[in-house]
Amino acid sequence: METDDVSVREQLFHNRVRETIICILLFTCLYMVCYLVLTHFKKTAEFLTDDIEDATVNKIALWLCTFTLSVAVCAVLLLPISILSNEVLLTFPHSYYMQWLNGSLIHGLWNLVFLFSNLSLVFLMPFAYFFTESEGFAGSKKGVMGRVYEAVVLLLLLALLVLGIVWVASALLHDNIARKSLYDLWEYYLPYLYSGISLFGVLMLLLCTPFGLSRMFSVTGSLLVKPRLLEDIEDTLSCSMFEENSLRRKLNCKFSCWSKLNMEALRQEYQTVRTKRVALEMRRKASPWQRNLGYPLVMMALLALTVMCVLMVCFNVLELLLDETAMPRGMEDPHLGMASFSMFGSLGAAVQVVLILYLMLSSVVGFYSSSLFSGLLPRAKDTNLTQIIANCVSLLILSSALPVFSRTLGITRFDLLGDFGRYNWLGNFYVVFLYNMMFAGLTSASLIKTVTWAVQRELIRAFGLHRLPLTVSRSTVPFRLLLASGLSKIQ
Repeated sequence: METDDVSVREQLFHNRVRETIICILLFTCLYMVCYLVLTHFKKTAEFLTDDIEDATVNKIALWLCTFTLSVAVCAVLLLPISILSNEVLLTFPHSYYMQWLNGSLIHGLWNLVFLFSNLSLVFLMPFAYFFTESEGFAGSKKGVMGRVYEAVVLLLLLALLVLGIVWVASALLHDNIARKSLYDLWEYYLPYLYSGISLFGVLMLLLCTPFGLSRMFSVTGSLLVKPRLLEDIEDTLSCSMFEENSLRRKLNCKFSCWSKLNMEALRQEYQTVRTKRVALEMRRKASPWQRNLGYPLVMMALLALTVMCVLMVCFNVLELLLDETAMPRGMEDPHLGMASFSMFGSLGAAVQVVLILYLMLSSVVGFYSSSLFSGLLPRAKDTNLTQIIANCVSLLILSSALPVFSRTLGITRFDLLGDFGRYNWLGNFYVVFLYNMMFAGLTSASLIKTVTWAVQRELIRAFGLHRLPLTVSRSTVPFRLLLASGLSKIQ
């Protein structure tokens, strides 16, 4: 009997060690990828400064941003990994090599993401911002530690302010519970705070995702080669080549009276036009299959995914009216390998994973396309640390709300694990029902508006008024550029 107890304890120990190693390897890989992404967008001048103290502070802040972005990516992958793990265990139920993939591992991943999301939003990102903006207390010794002390003090004051606001809000909503749980910080107030943050993230997804779904058509269309019926590359390319030659002659003019500032602006304009010309040449060299088949297939795929999302949400609305089990809820044990979470089996599960990732991508596109947050759009080698911190916080809020968002809309039947299912507002039927109706209405309106206007615009451009812009561009634009070229020679 004692031998059996020892073997059980050993088995539990080995399982815990294996799960820890898997989580560390997964997070390490994501951390390295996120670090490469952030170094691609960061402003190099902030890290090559002569002030060693500023450079050290910026590096530490960048490491904290990388950690936060890694947590955001983990939150995006939670549902896809869980759904695919269940299908793998259904396909290979007795495989020796799949024994490590179990409910304990998936449950641990959900708990870690919830913990690190709280840690990043409440502590790490505010500390990173205060750390980069701090200069040390007056009269204190200069150095990194002085800035650390100031950032910690500001963080403590902010934490007291936020906890006071949370206590007042909980006292107004739940008088008796809030007063009795005044000293229960970890078990009540932090989950309550994160519940409010998650609700804010879900509302952001409600606004950004429908707009992003409509913007996906234009963004994807700008990256693909359109058929010749919809795009005249030859005319645009000839104008770009003429403009590039004109700017090159201006730059090579020996007796130019331009100032250094104007010359720098002229060089930037020349590089922009040259990049545009190279891209147009690449588009002109595209094969007929890529031009005439790739664009329609991608547009039809985007349309099919968007329509599928709307239909699944409408079906979820009907289920909410007829079946109480359609309400999002939390579960303690995922019971992986027992049954598929889709009525269509593995194919339906794969479609769910694609839709979840598509919704996340659309929400990011909609977030950066909105006029309120368009200023946060990162630029390669020209994004300062404040913008990086703001981007990491925004992406973490969106991604941590993605599991709740997907389950609330009925995109998947995989219930929420751990503390993700403890949100109070998830049990309110009217909130969930109204949320589904608003998402279906906003997405349908955006889709109809985008598709009908885009088709009408392209048809008018292709058949009705296509010749008039060509005659204007071929006559007036080269003359304007020729006049500018002649003026540059005179100068």
